[in-house]
Amino acid sequence: DHPGVLLVGARHRAPDRVARQLEAVAHAFFDFHDSCPPLPAGDEKPSAAHRARLAIAEAAGTVLAGGLSLLGIRAPEHL
Repeated sequence: DHPGVLLVGARHRAPDRVARQLEAVAHAFFDFHDSCPPLPAGDEKPSAAHRARLAIAEAAGTVLAGGLSLLGIRAPEHL
């Protein structure tokens, strides 16, 4: 529950909780990315699944960039 972790981290002045949450989100996303590539391979045509995977990638990026910003860290544009 990302919003809940942010709230608890702020309430308890515990940035480590936010950092651990961001690490968990990043690991989950990279595991997902490895098993479900968001871009078509080779001559494969883009599908609804690829569009959904890109939406998940965008959401993960938003969560990570927002969390890093709360910690005073500037997120890179691209990984």
